[in-house]
Amino acid sequence: MNGRAAMRWLMAAFYLAAGALHLLSPDAFLPIVPGWVPEPRLTILATGVAEILGAIGLLVPRLRKAAGIGLALYALCVLPANIKHAVDGIAIPQLPASWWYHGPRLAFQPVLIWWALYAGTVIDWPWSGKPRRD
Repeated sequence: MNGRAAMRWLMAAFYLAAGALHLLSPDAFLPIVPGWVPEPRLTILATGVAEILGAIGLLVPRLRKAAGIGLALYALCVLPANIKHAVDGIAIPQLPASWWYHGPRLAFQPVLIWWALYAGTVIDWPWSGKPRRD
């Protein structure tokens, strides 16, 4: 297994677990949803479905690119909730509440976007200028 494939499987496992958590415990995420988001509980459930579908899509070659783009957009769209979580100091069970958690999490968001695009074979940067299919 090459590095991109390993990253793909790791990302798929992460999003599969995160999606399941959103579906099984949506109420735990309600406090971090910004007030301008309509239907917060439904939005949380929809994000869980999106995470699971994205995880599966990464593992299906013909869906991989769309899944990579979708998960990159997803990571961008949940940034306001992550910011609210950090700035308001909202406690969520099983997650740390300190800036030692929130700071790196927010700083890692662009990496997560890149990772989705790389795992989804949308980009090859920084390793090659020519896209590979794997």
